[in-house]
Amino acid sequence: MQKEPMLQMTFNKLSKELEQLKTVERGAIAQVIDTARELGDLKENAEYHAAKDKQGLMEARILDLTDLVGRAQVIDPSKLAHERVSFGSTVELIDQEDDSEVTYTIVGSQESDLSKGWISSGSPMARALLGKEEGDEVTLMLPSGKKSFDIESIESMEL
Repeated sequence: MQKEPMLQMTFNKLSKELEQLKTVERGAIAQVIDTARELGDLKENAEYHAAKDKQGLMEARILDLTDLVGRAQVIDPSKLAHERVSFGSTVELIDQEDDSEVTYTIVGSQESDLSKGWISSGSPMARALLGKEEGDEVTLMLPSGKKSFDIESIESMEL
């Protein structure tokens, strides 16, 4: 079973969603199905079929969340050294061609958000950065092609 690295806040959010689905939503959807059943002929009962579809999607989400929470490896980035790029590292890179700066933070797959510069630890870009030190050169495959960067700094992410 492969562990799923994540921040404490993400683990808490997923656990809360799972609990909500199991304790509240499951009962609510069962009630809707029972009410729709009372309307009669199930073949032409749109409410019943919509509720059954919703129930199927919800049960699939419960299975996904149960799996994720079960495999969670909660990591506190502030407790890691960050002398090398690791989970929770914020890495400042300098483009060797034009000296522009770009910053990425290595997070779990559930947390990745490119608009924040947060990339999944399983992504090709993160895998190329993991284990590198300040001053190292790294070549990344970007949508625009291969680019080489110098690692300017490595710090623990800000939460």
